[in-house]
Amino acid sequence: MKLEILATAALLVCFGFAEQAVALNQPDLDQLKATTACPRCNLSGADLTKLNLTGANLRGADLSGATLSQANLTNADFTGANLEGAILNSANLSGASLTGANLKSASLENADLSNAGFISANLEATNLKDAKLEFTNFRGANFRLTTLANGVVTSDMPYNWSSESQKTRECNQFKPENTLGTTCYSK
Repeated sequence: MKLEILATAALLVCFGFAEQAVALNQPDLDQLKATTACPRCNLSGADLTKLNLTGANLRGADLSGATLSQANLTNADFTGANLEGAILNSANLSGASLTGANLKSASLENADLSNAGFISANLEATNLKDAKLEFTNFRGANFRLTTLANGVVTSDMPYNWSSESQKTRECNQFKPENTLGTTCYSK
């Protein structure tokens, strides 16, 4: 019994130290607010609600569990950033670069993602419900169990490329019968 209590206490102490090790770095937060540039900063769990971070440089930053709801992140650079579990509801990410970013379990409900780049981003279990997706680039993104803008949840099988599927149609209907046709794509 004493051994169990000692083991439990040791685990709680370890979790306490682990929590402190990944906690928000206040000087990093101050730097971001002052300069809108904080590459590779530790902003995990930060509350950045409604901040104007237009054009911010957050390349490689740790924003896991951060709240960026209603923030203006137009043209911000999140290349390689960790946004796992982040809340970006109603945020403006138009023109933002999220190439290689980890958005696993993030919420981007009602966010403006127009002209944003999610190239090779991890969108596993991400919520994109009612997001604005005009000219958004999802090339190579992981959409496993992702809630799409229309509310449909994707398969639990990992797949890449785009949330928009393409259908083939015949393009040579007016060519002579002996001529081999071509296939083209339409949305």
